[in-house]
Amino acid sequence: MAKFNFSNFKESLNGLTKRAKNIKVKRSDSSRYGKGKRSAASDQSLGWRIAKYGFIGLLTFFVVCVIAGGSLFAYYVSSVPKLTENKLQSTNSSKIYDANGSLVADLGAEKRESASTDEIPTTLVNAITSIEDKRFFTHRGIDVYRIMGAAVNNLRRSSTQGGSTLDQQLIKLAYFSTNTSDQTLKRKSQEIWLSLQMERQFTKQEILTFYINKVYMGNGYYGMKTAAKSYFGKDLSDLSVAQAALLAGIPQAPTQYDPYANPDAAKERRNTVLDEMYEDKNISKEEYEQAKATDVSDGLLPLTKKASYEPYLDNYIKQVIEQVSTDANADIYSAGLDVYTNLNPDIQKYIWNVYNTNDYVYYPNDSLQVASTIIDVTNGRVVAQLGSRHQDENIALGTNQAVQTDRDWGSTMKPITDYAPAIEKGVYTNTGTTVYDNPYNFPGSSTPVYNWDRKYYGSISLTYALQQSRNVTAVKALQAAGLEYAQSFLKDLGIEYPEMYYSNAISSSTSSSDSKYGASSEKMAAAYAAFANGGTYYKPSYIKSIKFEDGSTKSFDSKGVEAMSPQTAYMMSSMLKQVLTGGTATEAYVPGTINAGKTGTSNYGDDEYYKVQKESGVYADLMVPDETFVGYNTKYAMAIWTGYKNRKTPLYGSDLDIAKQIYGVTSSYLNQMYGAGSEDFDMPSGVYNNGSYVFLTGSSTSNVYTGSLGTSSSSSSSDSSQSSDSSSSQDSQQYGPDASTNPSTSASNGSEHSNSNTATAEE
Repeated sequence: MAKFNFSNFKESLNGLTKRAKNIKVKRSDSSRYGKGKRSAASDQSLGWRIAKYGFIGLLTFFVVCVIAGGSLFAYYVSSVPKLTENKLQSTNSSKIYDANGSLVADLGAEKRESASTDEIPTTLVNAITSIEDKRFFTHRGIDVYRIMGAAVNNLRRSSTQGGSTLDQQLIKLAYFSTNTSDQTLKRKSQEIWLSLQMERQFTKQEILTFYINKVYMGNGYYGMKTAAKSYFGKDLSDLSVAQAALLAGIPQAPTQYDPYANPDAAKERRNTVLDEMYEDKNISKEEYEQAKATDVSDGLLPLTKKASYEPYLDNYIKQVIEQVSTDANADIYSAGLDVYTNLNPDIQKYIWNVYNTNDYVYYPNDSLQVASTIIDVTNGRVVAQLGSRHQDENIALGTNQAVQTDRDWGSTMKPITDYAPAIEKGVYTNTGTTVYDNPYNFPGSSTPVYNWDRKYYGSISLTYALQQSRNVTAVKALQAAGLEYAQSFLKDLGIEYPEMYYSNAISSSTSSSDSKYGASSEKMAAAYAAFANGGTYYKPSYIKSIKFEDGSTKSFDSKGVEAMSPQTAYMMSSMLKQVLTGGTATEAYVPGTINAGKTGTSNYGDDEYYKVQKESGVYADLMVPDETFVGYNTKYAMAIWTGYKNRKTPLYGSDLDIAKQIYGVTSSYLNQMYGAGSEDFDMPSGVYNNGSYVFLTGSSTSNVYTGSLGTSSSSSSSDSSQSSDSSSSQDSQQYGPDASTNPSTSASNGSEHSNSNTATAEE
């Protein structure tokens, strides 16, 4: 570059000034330009001074920036971690701990096989450098051209194109968080400094070997040698060009470019690598065309995911991994985290044994499935969760039905959809309010609402209506509260619907397959927990805290939101206790303990019912796809689903009691070990007991039921002989506000265990 000549610059400036002097300017307004004319010398002097001081200012600003930037860089790197070979070689696997601080899983540590430098073929080296760092063998840790190119692309495309070299990527994997949000100026400065130091201490071959052994390759595998053997059953030296390109492309986004889960994206990424290799003349045209024509699945072995942790932890760990991704924005397989969970290992082991043996509950076969979640009602922490029975121990991160919303929770929806919203809105001011169980149609339709026993009880108390799971009174409660109000109430409890119908008074079915909507074991346990703690909803959380690789920590305690008043919560608990002591869930009751809860059953519609009979060969009085129970005490809430993976395989006979029996044996265990169920629910101010009912302070007692529970005005349904148009399913009728235009033939409306073929099931 030519040296700046200050004398030449001054002469050029004087010449410009002389030429400017000869330009004639019209001065019609003397006040605008001043009264007198400036001399040529004055104009020349002014121009010179402007240029002089402008140049000095720019030079000073540049020097200050350099000094400030250098000082800031020096300050940042003063606290840089020590560069060690062990750190560069070690795995980035994450460790998961239970609530006691004991290690329960080390994700990835067992799935890593290191390659030596002489095992790495040239084809793989070329694939990696072509796509990740073309000038790897010529730069000294940072690539100025790459950084400038990334900056230009960011300005042009408003996107983020990385300027990191392989050195910087390795340093990031070994020492720092890989999250974009954590890429601070300090972190970047330290990353650059360590990259420069690494180039001094290690050869290019050693650095590349560290990288190849450290990168996360998806599906729990670390290092390209591990991936080559797991995906293709080959050593690195035996990989084809197409296979080497596939592996080289995975580290940028292991989940996105997973050849098993996302073959199209994996193929596109592989072809991008091949394009770069061909452009760099690392492969011939023939090799290039042959590799691009190769199917991405060519040579892929069946994927096996055998976990290193105990099988009873699988469903819980799956949710931990998901929460790390969504709430911490981190990849648990590559971030090197210490994850401290809310898992109570003793409770988890206990329910595993309850589900997978016949020592506690009798199961008709190994195919019947159970899913449940147990939550600490005081903070929303998930202490235990299982999503299946007899899960294949060779499958890691298997299906977790406990968080799926594709099954119907039936009458367990009544407390949170119908009665609690109506009490909160002021429709009912005491638990003894007289309600009417009589012939009644779904609002806005001509479709009758049937009860599980195909009978109507006439006037009864609100408590008895809930205790005996009467459908008519539930739908009336929802109508009184209002669909919009109930929908908002449910949302505050973590349960959403894309739209609500009056059929949702007795069913969790939705028109959407999105897991955001509807009910699951996890969601139901969290919703009922609000009854137990006085009205506060806590979002379920599996993680207590995370310690990141740089030493920073993040807490994940859920912040409670008031979902209902303490008075509403207490009134609901008062009624739901009687479901266990004298209602539809006596098999869940443990003498000497205080628990509350609700049963639920879904049903087949008429057409489906007869098809199930024919296909299954079962001709029982009552067959249902789902049986559920949600219960709680002052410490824990537990939601249980039972059924088969194929909902056309029916539950019948004693199968219908399994959910209640599971709650009974589990609540007995929780009482013995943790005192759960030993205390009654705290009565808040603003309510009082009068006999067996709870009243809001100042409310009227004129509407209190005084008859004989369940016997007054009892009558059989005049339509009890019908078995088609409105089959009873107290849990699953899917008619909307206008049943004449929005019927669902797959639902019926009312039976918690009726003897009618089309009666729904609910207790």
